[in-house]
Amino acid sequence: MSKKSMFTKIAATLGATALAGVTLTACGDSSGGGEGLLASIEGGTVTIGTKFDQPGLGLRNPDNSMSGLDVDVAEYVVNSIADDQGWEHPTIEWRESPSAQRETLIQNGEVDMIAATYSINAGRSESVNFGGPYLLTHQALLVRQDDDRIQTLEDLADGLILCSVTGSTPAQKVKDVLPGVQLQEYDTYSSCVEALNQGNVDAMTTDATILFGYSQQYEGEFRVVEMEKDGAPFTNEYYGIGLKKDDTEATDAINAALERMYADGSFQRLLTENLGEDSVVVEEGTPGDLSFLDAS
Repeated sequence: MSKKSMFTKIAATLGATALAGVTLTACGDSSGGGEGLLASIEGGTVTIGTKFDQPGLGLRNPDNSMSGLDVDVAEYVVNSIADDQGWEHPTIEWRESPSAQRETLIQNGEVDMIAATYSINAGRSESVNFGGPYLLTHQALLVRQDDDRIQTLEDLADGLILCSVTGSTPAQKVKDVLPGVQLQEYDTYSSCVEALNQGNVDAMTTDATILFGYSQQYEGEFRVVEMEKDGAPFTNEYYGIGLKKDDTEATDAINAALERMYADGSFQRLLTENLGEDSVVVEEGTPGDLSFLDAS
C-alpha cells in the first residue's frame, strides 16, 4: 500500500472514530455517573472518560471497541476494585473526554472517572481528585525513521520545522528554549503525523506516550527522540485518573488497584502491548505521591 493510500485509509478510520465519539457523547449526557465511582461499580455500570483518537492510549476502533494503555489501565482498576469488594465486574460505558472538557465532565457527574493522558497539575487538582500517578512520561520528538538530522532537541535550531497542536504547551516550551525554531501548528496530532510523513515538517512534539503510540501504529515509519535540558528530561508529565473532588475513599481504592497492577506485572505487559518495546522510557508512577506538585 502506498503512503498516500495508507493515510487516506487512516483518515477515514479517524473520521469514523470521531463520528462514533459524537454518538457516545450524546448517549453519555443522560447516563453519566453522578453517584460516585464506588457506587457505580457496585451498581454494575461505570462511565469512564478517555480519548477516542490517540493510538496506543485511547482509541475507538471501527468496530466500536476501545483500545489503548489508558483504556486497559482504567479497565484493570475498575475490575480490581470490584474484586476487592466482592462485586461483579461492572459494564463499562466509554465517554469521549477531550482535554478541555475533562474537569467539567467530572464535576457535572457525566463520568465516574477519567483516564485520558491526564497530566496531574496544581490547577487541575483544585477541581478534581487524582488517583495515581500511574505513569511518568516526558516530552519528546517524533521524526521520520530515515531522517538522521535530528538526534537531540538542539538540532531543531538548524532551521527545521517543528509541528504541534495549536496552542499546545509542548510547542511553547520548545520555543522558550529555542526562540528561532520554525513552528507549524495543526488542529490535531494526526494532522501533524501526516505532515511529518509527507515531509512538510521535520518533527512533531508532545508527550512521549502519545508519540510512541503513533510510532507503533505506523511501524517502521517513525522514531521517537528523547529530549533533555541540562542533562535531565525536558519535562515530567505524571498521568493520573481523575475523579470527583474530595472522594477520598475512591481515590484510595484506585491507588490500591494501581499498586496491584505493578506488583503482578500487568502494567509493564500493557505498556509493551500498546506502545511497543521501545517505550521503556515511560516509567511506573507512585500512586498517592503528589509531592511533585509542590515544585510546580
